[in-house]
Amino acid sequence: MSPKTLRRTLWGAVVVLCLFVGATAGVTIMRASGQAPLPGEASSGIANIGGEFSLVDHEGRRREWRDFRGEPVALFFGFTNCPDICPTTLGELSVLLDDLGPQGDDLQVLLISGDPERDTPERLNEYLKSFDPQIVGLTGTEAEVDEAFSAFKAYRALVPLENGEYTVDHSAGVYLFDRDGSFYGTLDIHESPEVQRQKVERLLAS
Repeated sequence: MSPKTLRRTLWGAVVVLCLFVGATAGVTIMRASGQAPLPGEASSGIANIGGEFSLVDHEGRRREWRDFRGEPVALFFGFTNCPDICPTTLGELSVLLDDLGPQGDDLQVLLISGDPERDTPERLNEYLKSFDPQIVGLTGTEAEVDEAFSAFKAYRALVPLENGEYTVDHSAGVYLFDRDGSFYGTLDIHESPEVQRQKVERLLAS
C-alpha cells in the first residue's frame, strides 16, 4: 500500500469513527439561533465576513489575518475536545487536500479554536498530528478569540455539562476566502465530497 493510499485510509477511518462517536454521544454543534445561513455557492466577495485578528498558531508563532494573503483560505472554527463535527470536518479536509494533489498546496487551511482555555498551542500541535500537516491551528486569549469570531460572524457559546465540564457550540461550516482575503463562499457539512472539491477547485482557479 502506497503512503498516499495509507494516509487516505487512515483519514477515512477517522471520519467514520468520529461520525459513530457523534451519533452515540448525542452532542450537537449548531449555529446561533436566528443566525442567517451563509451561502454555499461562490459569491462576488462583497459579503462582510472576515477581518483582522492576532492569534498564536500551534507552533507558538503570532499570526495575523494579513499573513495569509496571496493564498486561498479554508477556515474552520472548532475545538480539540469536540467529539464529532470537528474531527470529522478536519478529516474530510485532509482527504480533500490529498485528492487535490499539488494543486492543494496553494490552499491554506486554518482551524481557529473556540476553546482558548483548554486549547493551548501545545494542545493544538498534538491534536493536529492526526490530520494533514498543511492545517494550521490558531488560538489566543479569550479577548483575541472573541475578536476573531466576531470578525468572521461566527458563533460560539460555552455549554456546561452535568459532570462539571463544558462543551462549545460553534459555527460548523468551512468558510472560503480568495487570495485577497475576500469571502468566497462555504463548504457545508452535508455536501458530498465531489461538490466540496468542485467549490475548492473553482476557488483555486480564481
